Amino acid sequence: MPLEEQALGFPCQGEWLTAILSPVSGPARRGVLIVVGGPQYRAGSHRQFTLLARALAAQGIPAMRFDYRGMGDSSGAARDFEEVDADLCAAIDQFMAACPGLQEVVLWGLCDAASAAMFYARQDHRVCGMVLLNPWARSTEGLAKATLKHYYRDRLLQPELWKKIFSGRFDFGAAARSFAGLLGAAYARRPAAAAKGQDGGTIDTAGTDGHTTVAAAGMTAVARPSSAQTAGMAPGAPGLHQRMLEGLQGFSGKVLFIFSGADLTAQEFLDMVKASRQWQGLLAAPRVTRHTLAPADHTFSRREWRDQVAGWTSDWVRSW
Repeated sequence: MPLEEQALGFPCQGEWLTAILSPVSGPARRGVLIVVGGPQYRAGSHRQFTLLARALAAQGIPAMRFDYRGMGDSSGAARDFEEVDADLCAAIDQFMAACPGLQEVVLWGLCDAASAAMFYARQDHRVCGMVLLNPWARSTEGLAKATLKHYYRDRLLQPELWKKIFSGRFDFGAAARSFAGLLGAAYARRPAAAAKGQDGGTIDTAGTDGHTTVAAAGMTAVARPSSAQTAGMAPGAPGLHQRMLEGLQGFSGKVLFIFSGADLTAQEFLDMVKASRQWQGLLAAPRVTRHTLAPADHTFSRREWRDQVAGWTSDWVRSW
């Protein structure tokens, strides 16, 4: 049974981090640490993380959600998802201290929080599993290809498009310019670093999950400002895709992937997987479970989608 939630504070490299613990009354050896995708805070889009933590606790699984340094109510300078290893380590320390008997932790992350979990998990023996939703694998080229492949195909099937065309309200010039720009981004010759996934190009307008987003033909895409992906990286350093691959290869625990069917971030990641035998092999491994929620957007914004994600998560966490 869940107990009353507890507000916690704990140190991390000279700063003070804020967390909310959703405890359970009985003994529990495994808990879920909800990792926040940025820039946002521990409640999550549509209060998703709050509701998820409470749903897990109701199933006998303790959960904790927290703010990185510089986000929400935590002190310090804001940082990129590739710079939160210390935050994750400190949060696991606090989680286990607050829940006597807890022996291992599952990291749960959406978007760039999923990518951050991939980077961190292999470093910490206390992490036994990861739940990764719509992982962030963004490059300008990858987003352009995903948009061309998935958005335009779906757009042609929408009655609203043909109504606009036949009513004379469709802007052919703007559509042609947009299409040409995407073709250029998708197939232009690019520096090696960008080809490896180090560019942080953006296409988009304000969204709901702390990123920027474009909604088109029922698809959503998120874009983030370039940061550690491009800044301060040594020439020839592994790109984002390679570092994610190495992180997952180096982790021996179980992994649950959850993908939204109507999200360009998810489609971009899956297109990357289809183009790589190494990624295909990883996702086909017995330790990996995979679910797709076909109608869902990037942040699982409807109640039925959030409930399905919570159900998949709790069932999987209790399955071994």
